[in-house]
Parts: sequence; C-alpha cells; structure tokens
Amino acid sequence: MPELPEVETTVRGLARFLEGERIVSVRVNRPDMRRPFPPDLVQALTGASVTHLSRRAKYGLIHTSRDHAMVFHLGMSGRWRIDPEEADKHDHLVIETQRNVFALNDPRRFGSVDLMTSGELVTWKPFAALGPEPLGDDLTAEHLREATRGRKQAIKLLLLDQRIVAGLGNIYVCEALWHAGISPRKAGGKVTMPQLRRLVPAIKDVLERSIRDGGSTLRDFAQPDGELGYFATRFHVYGREGEPCHHEDGGTIRRIVQGGRSTWYCPVCQR
Repeated sequence: MPELPEVETTVRGLARFLEGERIVSVRVNRPDMRRPFPPDLVQALTGASVTHLSRRAKYGLIHTSRDHAMVFHLGMSGRWRIDPEEADKHDHLVIETQRNVFALNDPRRFGSVDLMTSGELVTWKPFAALGPEPLGDDLTAEHLREATRGRKQAIKLLLLDQRIVAGLGNIYVCEALWHAGISPRKAGGKVTMPQLRRLVPAIKDVLERSIRDGGSTLRDFAQPDGELGYFATRFHVYGREGEPCHHEDGGTIRRIVQGGRSTWYCPVCQR
C-alpha cells in the first residue's frame, strides 16, 4: 500500500501539472472502485479550475474553484498516470485539462474517490478522528506523551494508531524507532520524554528523506510521471532480518510480529 511519502510524492507530482488548470472533461470508466464514484463527480469537476492540491494522512485532495475537493485514496495498487501513451483497462477515472490527461489507475480497485465541499472536510468521518500530521508542527513530544501516558500497548502499535498520528505506516514507524533508539516492543507509557524528543524529529526526518527520494517502491507503486522511488534502498531495518545493524556497535536485525504485522528492529541499539 502506498504510504504517506508516496501519497505526498503523488500530490506534488500532480500539482506541477494540475494547479491553475481548468478541467475540460471527466470520464468515469466503471461505476466503482472500493466504493461507488460520487454520482455528481463529473458535473462538479467539469469546467472547474484546480486551485490547489493537498494531502491529509494517506489521502490526496484536489481542490477546485467551485469549493469542492475531490479526495482520492490509492488503496493497495493505485497510481495516477499523466499523459499515458495508451489507455489501460485499469484507468477507472480520467480527467483532462487543456494541457494534460490524468488517469487514476488501480488494478486491484482498493482505492476510492470522494467529493465534498471544503466545509464538509473537517467533519468527514475518515478525517474527524485523525491525529496530527507527522510533518506538521502539531506533532510534538508533548503530544505523544499525552497520547501514550499510562498505555501498556507497544509504542510501535500506538504509532500506527491514526488517532495518535495521522498517516504513519509500518515502514516508517520501524525506521523512525531505529533512528530514535527505541524498542518497538516497549510499552508506550514507559517511553521516556528524552526518547520521545528523539522520536519526533526521527519521524519527520525519515518521512522527508523518503519524499525527497520519491517514496519507497514496494510492489507496484510509481510516481505520476512513471519514475520509481528509491528510498527502499536505504532501509536500516525494514525487511533486513538476519542482516547486521548499520550501527557499528549494533546487533543483528530481528523480525517479530506485532498486531498481525511484521516489525524489524535491532535488539542491541533499540532499548
């Protein structure tokens, strides 16, 4: 599944071509993806101008001059194709401006598209309970202290809770905990403030480096222009079971299962 850096990369890639452009046509090639396309999507977008694009957690938003926002989620295999050389049977939504063609391609159809007014975004159910954005100023050590106070659940699982931090996924939590020197198995309430003060910048740094690298190419994610991200070549723990830690005094990377998902960590460096 595309994680936050992949979605951010996608949004930035689309913005280079879409912002300020007028949408001249919209074509829906099937009735649904994970759920039905909004019935008024074509009418609401056709003729509107794109004012800006943004991201919330793992959702991308295309804002228009009609005070609408089209919210898309890439699901497991979704991506946008810009000016594709030929149509593809998995291009489920096609948007055209005077300059370019944008095709939302999703072979597995786990993605989604929603349409709402700007005023509806704050109270929209998927957004209403989200925690702060990890790249924003609201993610602080103090916020994490309050959110994890007295919690016995492992810090790894708490960081994956979207109510605590919006948009963090398995890859980047594993990597950030390694950078901060925190065991993923440690109870959230036992993580100290000095550790949390290392963790917050570690989260931001890992995400920002991945965004600069174009995301982590796992399975079939690609940027809108077709380029593949290469942050996956820089993983310190993720997917490296049995390999030596990149710290000189580190141990051997281990893999455990937490909450039904794999966790990779160094038992020597992360306490």
